[in-house]
Amino acid sequence: MTGPQYPGQPGPDDTPRDPGQYPPPGQYGQTPQGGQYGSNPPGGQYPPPPGGQYEAAPQYAGGYQQQPPASPKNGMGIAALILGIISVLAFWTFGFGILLGIVAVILGIVGRNRAKRLEATNKGVATTGLVFGILGIIAGAVFIALSVWVFNEVGGRDLTDCLSNAGSDQAAIEQCQQDFTSNLEDRFSVTITPSP
Repeated sequence: MTGPQYPGQPGPDDTPRDPGQYPPPGQYGQTPQGGQYGSNPPGGQYPPPPGGQYEAAPQYAGGYQQQPPASPKNGMGIAALILGIISVLAFWTFGFGILLGIVAVILGIVGRNRAKRLEATNKGVATTGLVFGILGIIAGAVFIALSVWVFNEVGGRDLTDCLSNAGSDQAAIEQCQQDFTSNLEDRFSVTITPSP
């Protein structure tokens, strides 16, 4: 009884279906001398395949493919650099530059930590963003401190005290503004109000 015949399998007469693909019967598939598997054939070498070359294994479309390396997560470092630069440029905005500087410092630290864990490749960019963020915070704080000092030096505190004491009295409010203007003119030798 014979089963189904497949290409390349020996037929009923033990001859290969494709004679150019397999050696003639009896050359391979015999038990090595002495009945021991794993021993060398006579002469110490196996005979070459028909045609003198080995055939390449077929390529399968659904086989294992090497995964591409994950792209570095450089977004935090780049964002830290951008926000750090903007915080330095916006130091004069009474707090907005400081807020951007704080965010830049946080993102710079996160970016540096990612670079230490080899998840990112831009440690220098993250460090630069961190430094710019710190500079933005310092510049914003110095600007606010200087602004408050200048405001107090020109009589700003006196003006606010006078306005709070005036309440809703319009005449008292106008008198406070005139006193503040005359104080500025006397202190800096400038004329703010045009002479009639």
